[in-house]
Amino acid sequence: MFNLDQDIPEPLRPLAWLIGRWEGAGVVGYPTIESAHFGQEVEVTHDGRGFLKWESRAWILDSENGAKVRPAAVESGFWRPLENGEVELLLAHPTGILELYYGKIEPAKIQLKTDGVLRAPGAKEYNAATRMYGLVESNLLWVMDMAAVGQELQSHVSATLKRVE
Repeated sequence: MFNLDQDIPEPLRPLAWLIGRWEGAGVVGYPTIESAHFGQEVEVTHDGRGFLKWESRAWILDSENGAKVRPAAVESGFWRPLENGEVELLLAHPTGILELYYGKIEPAKIQLKTDGVLRAPGAKEYNAATRMYGLVESNLLWVMDMAAVGQELQSHVSATLKRVE
């Protein structure tokens, strides 16, 4: 059950369903890597200002027993609602990549595409991405398509997360 925080600023209300701590699992794959299952934990918070803070960490899971094998992706960022149902998502990755996504908020659904990608000199080639987040039967579902390392935009990651707080 989701309860709207009464202290949340009005511009954040269309994103309020993201607030909380989420845990779950998904699948990662790409032509340049071996497909794998992963676990993920996401925490979305606000401090009363007009943005949400996003923290995500993931780890590769053993395909046989589901045990944690090794750390995977980590990302930190901010959701910034704009006028007319639009939103920005700014993400930083310890691999030397910064992303700025831009998109539309619909009821319990957010569709985004990269508006800009910055790479540190030692970061892998990464050119563009799309993400979609949705609240389906109280679960956070998300998918990401990516264009990187000489590949066209294509499926890369998907996961289903359950609210735990």
